[in-house]
Amino acid sequence: MFERARRALQFVTTGTILAIAGIVGLILWDYYTAAPWTRNGQVRVQVADIAPRVSGQIIAVRVRDNQFVHAGDILYEIDPFDFKVAVASATARVNERQADMILKDTQETRRNKLTEVAASREEKQVYQATADMAKAQYGEAMAALSQAKINLDRTYVRSTVTGYVTNLIMRVGDFATAGQPNVRVIDASSYWVDGYFEETKIRSIHVGDRVRMDLMGFREPMWGHVISITRGIATPNATPSTQGLPSVDPVYTWVRLAQRIPVRVHIDSIPPGTQIAAGMTTTVTIVGSKGKRAHDTLAETFDRLHDALMGGTGGNGIRN
Repeated sequence: MFERARRALQFVTTGTILAIAGIVGLILWDYYTAAPWTRNGQVRVQVADIAPRVSGQIIAVRVRDNQFVHAGDILYEIDPFDFKVAVASATARVNERQADMILKDTQETRRNKLTEVAASREEKQVYQATADMAKAQYGEAMAALSQAKINLDRTYVRSTVTGYVTNLIMRVGDFATAGQPNVRVIDASSYWVDGYFEETKIRSIHVGDRVRMDLMGFREPMWGHVISITRGIATPNATPSTQGLPSVDPVYTWVRLAQRIPVRVHIDSIPPGTQIAAGMTTTVTIVGSKGKRAHDTLAETFDRLHDALMGGTGGNGIRN
């Protein structure tokens, strides 16, 4: 009798252990594969490529690498000598054209006052046309002077955004070429996070969902919300190969890897003392309105079990 009871107890114990192991395994599988979260997230930022509008030798660098600058601050100066000469030349041209315009206008006025006996209608029309041409040439000279002054002002190369100068390698004596970027400024107001979610999790993500972001190097999380989901990624199989034919990679029929879809997250708040930089790695988790992990019934059960065993964080902790 005791032997039968002992065997029954062993059977029940074994069955219970197997059942618990199966449930825990199912919960873990759901927690790490079905819920919308990913460790594959990166901090991104917009970078302004600053290029000079005029060419010339750099005579002064006003900033240092990683320095904070405001939009409109001078980054460096280009030798203004040639541009000052151009302004002086354009000014002289304006004075010349102005004098010529006054002369031609005076001649036209004088001819118009004469009778047709002293000056024919055709002669008056010629003088009027000559005066109009002089006015046009004066306007052209004024435009050239304005352009020369603008080019002189452009010898001061300014930041177009407020942010941080990055990877500055220029020095005095370098030659700056118009249209070729030589200074990069990180836009301090443009940081965002891209979370690369498996395609199987995209169905649970919606624009406006609240997001928790845990940086690898900081304890306190950042908070934000989903602003968009990418509608397309590159397809390697669409790349033409030899003779323009498609290059198709072989895959195992029974194994398919889920593609990663970028989800853009706007950063709403950054904890004090957290210094973010483009390229940082972050865990991105879709959360509910209370800041808890957005999960289904199985994942919620796991969270409750974790809270009971560990003294609990109420679902706010992220297991990396």
